[in-house]
Amino acid sequence: MKKLFKYLILLIYGGVIYYFIELIYRGFSHQFMIIVGGLCFICIGILNEFYSFKTSLIIQMLISSIIITLIEFISGLILNVWLKLNIWDYSNISFNLLGQISLKTSIVWFFLALPAIILDDYLRYWMFKEEKPNYKFL
Repeated sequence: MKKLFKYLILLIYGGVIYYFIELIYRGFSHQFMIIVGGLCFICIGILNEFYSFKTSLIIQMLISSIIITLIEFISGLILNVWLKLNIWDYSNISFNLLGQISLKTSIVWFFLALPAIILDDYLRYWMFKEEKPNYKFL
């Protein structure tokens, strides 16, 4: 029950922050993006449970961008293609796959992963008394 509460809190933090990033960048968002962004945030945080702080931030950012891209693709297929909500469409961007993901956005995820990794680590440290973050940059 304690773990479920922790992940619910992290989902809300990550999802709400992502929702506001979209509002600032695109001028609009969709309530489902709170769930999608929150899932991405949780998955980024889970990386440390497997790799700890020994993995360099660059590698964590790369793995995180791949995870986010996969979640975005699956979410896009469900929300945009199957449910026809049309929340996003990357078909006008080069190197896209079915209009749901693109190389450009995967690169953006790489750079947004850094603040997400650090925020997740410190939220876990401050709120859940987990290991204090320390980083290996390369």
